[in-house]
Amino acid sequence: MVLNYIWIAFFLIAFVVALMKLIFTGDLEVFPAMIDSTFAQSKTAFEISLGLTGVLALWMGVMKIGERGGVVNVMARLLGPVFSKLFPEVPKGHPVTGSIFMNLSANMLGLDNAATPLGLKAMEQLQELNPKKETASNSMIMFLVLNTSGLTIIPVSILVYRAQMGAAQPTDVFIPILMATFFSTLAGIIVTSLFQRINLLNRTLLLTLGGMCLFVAAVIWGFSRLDSVLMNQVSVSVANILLMTIIVGFIVAGLLKKVNVYDAFIEGAKEGFTTAVRIIPYLVAILVGIGVFRASGAMDWLIDGVRSLIAALGFDTDFVGALPTALMKPLSGSGARGMMVDAMTTYGPDSLPGRLACIFQGSTDTTFYILAVYFGSVGIRYTRHAVACGLLADLAGIIAAIAIALLFFG
Repeated sequence: MVLNYIWIAFFLIAFVVALMKLIFTGDLEVFPAMIDSTFAQSKTAFEISLGLTGVLALWMGVMKIGERGGVVNVMARLLGPVFSKLFPEVPKGHPVTGSIFMNLSANMLGLDNAATPLGLKAMEQLQELNPKKETASNSMIMFLVLNTSGLTIIPVSILVYRAQMGAAQPTDVFIPILMATFFSTLAGIIVTSLFQRINLLNRTLLLTLGGMCLFVAAVIWGFSRLDSVLMNQVSVSVANILLMTIIVGFIVAGLLKKVNVYDAFIEGAKEGFTTAVRIIPYLVAILVGIGVFRASGAMDWLIDGVRSLIAALGFDTDFVGALPTALMKPLSGSGARGMMVDAMTTYGPDSLPGRLACIFQGSTDTTFYILAVYFGSVGIRYTRHAVACGLLADLAGIIAAIAIALLFFG
């Protein structure tokens, strides 16, 4: 329901802004640009889905081998004590626990192509437990918020973009991104727990969250001792080695369980293909709405308004040049990526806006895209407090990113 109102708002606001530009500035290009955007974004939505088809087939096939081989069940048992607190609706030892863990692990390593099919698999399993098939369950919302808050340990793609743009130290945003994304995820967990009345003040969750803090601190300390070249090499190597280890480990587990791994893979791959086709309408809807909003100039007006407000309050507006990335990130990953590159091109990769745009890009995820794709894949129409929790986590990430950027580079 919330997505319905947001989608309508995109079009209404875009139309009003375009009409005002036509009347007051005589801009005859704005409406053609909006129409062109609808066709371009529809094509983009299909191309994204088409590109996901192979990846979905691959990873859902691998996950099916993991299920048959018992790996997912082992993960579910190990994570049961923690996940039973965050996901009280999920029965202890249920395979979805392993799927959620695999999805979150892929996100942490910056492996977006692997994370999406694993997340869709988890949503399908959560839907099986959902008594109201058109309404998002508490477990679904908690899972979605953990995704939208975007906890990333190794932001490989951002470091590569900075290197391509000629940054003196492409990895200088690594620690700020890790810190900002951690605060975003922590805020997402706290806000969602408040909505769902989950008690975070229990021994299991306190130890887990404390352990996460120590782990993040250890990663920050370890990588801070590496030079930029070695840091990039280690980041890329660790991500790919772990990914290949997962694939081979699942196959070996299947062999030990005497599973026909080839047939299991084919069965899972068929499910992946069906899922890819099912999400096309949802992708078209959300991307077209975002595209029209951008093409109308509404985003530019929003940024100019924020800059004027900050200047009126007497604060430095140097960082405002990076805000388009922050505002676009919940709407579109590719759009935010373009904003990030634009900020580095306009202000320089080593400027405050250039670096802050990179931190924004890495500190949160594409909230509306994830909600549209994940909920759309299982036919959820009523999202309840998912949007509010996701956007509050995004806001925490944005605030943390600004504070950390000013601390490191201000």
